[in-house]
Amino acid sequence: MHEYSVTESLLALALEKAGEANAARITRVNLVLGEISGIVGECVRLYFDLLSRDTIASGAELAYETIPTQLRCNKCDKVYTPQDGSWACPDCSEIGLEIVAGRECYLESIEVE
Repeated sequence: MHEYSVTESLLALALEKAGEANAARITRVNLVLGEISGIVGECVRLYFDLLSRDTIASGAELAYETIPTQLRCNKCDKVYTPQDGSWACPDCSEIGLEIVAGRECYLESIEVE
């Protein structure tokens, strides 16, 4: 259910930026969501439709790009995408790692009239 509060924040930011641009209407909202962010895009879309009613974002298209998980091995420095549920480095089998992509959740852009 944390998608509700995330969507509230994203919509508030979009409305703020549209106001700064003196926009009459928001036609599209573009989000970036990481694969392991814990945010479900379809839930955000559902809440966005609900929360944007009676605002200049009502009826706006909500689009999101999902960023895949990428890890960096702490031993050999290889950057890789985990495969088949294994997060071990494919080159050296090290388990020590740093998450370098996949936790994103941000408003990339809005389109307005």
